[in-house]
Amino acid sequence: MIARKVLITDDVHPLLISGFKEMGFDVDYHPKIVLEAVRKMVYEYEGMIINSKTICDQQMFDAASNLRFLGRLGSGMEIIDQTYAAQKGVAVFSAPDGNCNAVGEHALGMLLALANKMRLGDKMVRQKKWNREACRGFEIAGKTVSIIGFGHTGNAFAQKLKGMDVRVLAYDKYKENYADHLDFVEESTMEKIYQESDVLSFHLPLTPEVIHLADDTYFTHFQKDIVVINTSRGKVIPTQTLINGLRSGKLIGACLDVFENEKTATFTAEEHALLDQLYAFENTIFSPHVAGWTVESKERLAAILLRKIKDLYTKTT
Repeated sequence: MIARKVLITDDVHPLLISGFKEMGFDVDYHPKIVLEAVRKMVYEYEGMIINSKTICDQQMFDAASNLRFLGRLGSGMEIIDQTYAAQKGVAVFSAPDGNCNAVGEHALGMLLALANKMRLGDKMVRQKKWNREACRGFEIAGKTVSIIGFGHTGNAFAQKLKGMDVRVLAYDKYKENYADHLDFVEESTMEKIYQESDVLSFHLPLTPEVIHLADDTYFTHFQKDIVVINTSRGKVIPTQTLINGLRSGKLIGACLDVFENEKTATFTAEEHALLDQLYAFENTIFSPHVAGWTVESKERLAAILLRKIKDLYTKTT
């Protein structure tokens, strides 16, 4: 009997590896493997687990002649040609509920850090300076926080805001009655969000229609100067737009976990220059695309994918 084999191309919680072994799979664990190497060897495997570095396009699925399932650690599905996967008979699983709590906590943490000037305060104390007035922040209580995109992470962020004495508006172009379970969240129109927002947080998947959605023109619609949070995808807001908004004061702060280009080795001279300008603003908080990257989410992602894949085999045996 030929052994079932699964290829894991990224770092995962040991729970996933042990779970596959219990299911009778041989597990090839290559967390540092590069894309071209995956394409050369994927034909050997019945299953594959990926994160963001492994692009599963038509070329990959054509090479994966024995693939039965593909698991995505996380929620971003733009790296997978799901239509072609279905044509090839490959079941595709993701785990957006695995790291949404982490993203919600991270977004709130960034907002509070910005509002309370914690970056500046930390720097001053390390320099043995106690300039309290320079570190005077603002409270988010009484503010209107608007959430664009109300999937798993938008929902999680909203729940973190409960009890913070803020008003929460939400907008999701493709859903109705999506906030019925949260009586403190108001399903809104973009017109109301333009008029009333103090804080704007993006929770959108990367699709063609959201690339550069929040450009210079977009921000001119807002009646107030606002804080912007982006823990979704960097291409939602052009870097130049962020610079323009911070420079003009339209953006009174920016909390960014994601950027247009996160592959530092590919930065052009122009990209280096733009980022240098962005990094010069003190009213900003940055993190390296780690909002969903916690100890707990790593285990939860593994458990959710394993359960879904077990269900696939239970239904077909």
